[in-house]
This record gives sequence, structure tokens and C-alpha cells, in this order.
Amino acid sequence: MQGFNKYYPPDYDPDKHTSLNSYRGTHALGDRARKLDQGILITRFELPFNIWCLGCNNHIGMGVRYNAEKRKIGNYYSTPMYAFRCKCHLCDNWFEIRTDPKNTRYVVEYGARQKMEDWNPEENGGYAIHDPEASQQPVDPLAAIEKTTEAIKHANTVGAPRLEELYDLSEHYNADPYELSQKVRRRFREEKKVDQAQKKADDAFKDKYALPSAMPLVAEKDVADEAKEEWREARRKLAAERTEVKPLPEISFSRTRRTSSSRPASQSARITSTLGATLLRNTLRKSDPGFSRSSKPPDPKRSLGLSLKR
Repeated sequence: MQGFNKYYPPDYDPDKHTSLNSYRGTHALGDRARKLDQGILITRFELPFNIWCLGCNNHIGMGVRYNAEKRKIGNYYSTPMYAFRCKCHLCDNWFEIRTDPKNTRYVVEYGARQKMEDWNPEENGGYAIHDPEASQQPVDPLAAIEKTTEAIKHANTVGAPRLEELYDLSEHYNADPYELSQKVRRRFREEKKVDQAQKKADDAFKDKYALPSAMPLVAEKDVADEAKEEWREARRKLAAERTEVKPLPEISFSRTRRTSSSRPASQSARITSTLGATLLRNTLRKSDPGFSRSSKPPDPKRSLGLSLKR
């Protein structure tokens, strides 16, 4: 971890010395500020283009860096203009490069010559960027008239009505700013009161049931609306199922006639025996109070005179 502690000598007085730099008599920028009293700051400058040194006539490539003397030379409107004075690393010649905010570029002031490598955008299908005084090309008179006529027609049919609408809208919203501001503030106050009342009710509900304060609560109206929507959806699905046409079952007719005695004889005998036993048990329970369920009833065939049909 980098240490940020500083050593303060015994004779350091914070009232007399505002900082350690003032105590040592140095600047915070160090050797870069040795000419700061002249308005010059030593900074690292990189060549923005290729140049030829006029002292040694050597080529210096773009991107070479120098410890340049940077100073302010003026303003272009509110944009400051700077000059960078550098010493050639191949000889003792000094050259200076300045900023040109008007044309957004750098220019060589003295001591060197810029290598002309300007790219012509017009030769490559583009448009001139830094050519405010370009020569006017001959214009076709018929094309100029047609363009002017279309512009006038568009301005009368589209531009003018649109400007009138914007003007009326601006007049509507800026006719009485005080009244409009008053309406907006009144609406904000009403919404704020509603929000505060809701927040107070939510806090009371959370305190009552010991709920966490960060827990969001759902409004009862939203839950009711959601339940109503689910109920309507279920009703629609039920109505759709009821109105759905179900196919009729297929009925097959056969030539063989079904006999009345389709059930097996053993099943009929078992049903008849069970029915007789139940009737006899109920009769005995009604007539004899001492009869219990555990008592074995008599044979229903003999008691009721039932005979099975074979």
C-alpha cells in the first residue's frame, strides 16, 4: 500500500508555512515551473504532423515528443490560443508550433517547415472541411430555379403553418407564467399530501405487525383489481367451455338382439340374497328390540319364501 505520510521538520510552523513546498521554497510542479514567473510552463508536447527542421534540414516524424515551453498568446473568442516552443534534438535550433482554433489545426510559426500531406477530400468523393472561401462552381440556372421554387412552395405549405402553430403554443404556455406555476405547485402539494398520508399509514401498519421498514406494501385496491381480473378471466374460460360444441358419441347398431338375461346367474343370485338379508334384518330390528347387529339373521330364502329362478 502506498504511504501518504509526510515528514514535518521540527522547525515547521503551520501558521508561517502554509505547506511543505513553501517551507522548502519549491513549487508543486517541480522543475516544470522554473519559468512560471514568465508565464511559461514546461509540458510534454507531441508533434501533430511531420516537419523539416530549418536548422539542420532533417526530417522529424509525427509523434516525436519534446519538453516544450507552453505559453498563452491570446484568445479566439473564448477559446485560448497556445504556443509550444521546442528545441530540435538533432541541433540547437528552436521552432514554435501554435494552435489555430479558427481552423481547428496546428500551424508552424518559425524554425521549421510542415511537410505538406493534406488529404483532398474532393478528390476522394468527400467535401471540403477547412475551405470557407472555396470557389463557386457554375450553377445550372434551370436547376437553381427549380430548387428555389420547391423551397418557396415548401416554406408556404409546410414551414409557415408549422411556425404559426409553434408561435401559438408558445403564447399559450407563456401567457401567464405565474398562473401556470401556481397550478403546478398546487398539484404538487396535493400529491405530496396524499403520499405523506399513505406513507404514514404504511409505517403504522408495519409497526403494528413488526414488518421490516424496507418491505414494500401493495395497495388494497391493486389486489382487488387483480382479483377481479382473475375472476373475469375464469368466467370467460368457463363460458367458453360451456358453449363449446362437443361431438356426439358414435352409436353402432348390430343385428344380434340382446337378451334380457344378459347378467350372469351367479351375480343375480348374489344380489337377491343380499337384498333379502337386508330386508329381514330391518324387520327383526323393528319388531324385536333385543336384536343386535351381531345376531345372525335366518336364511332369507326360508323366511320370506324367496326362491331363486334358475
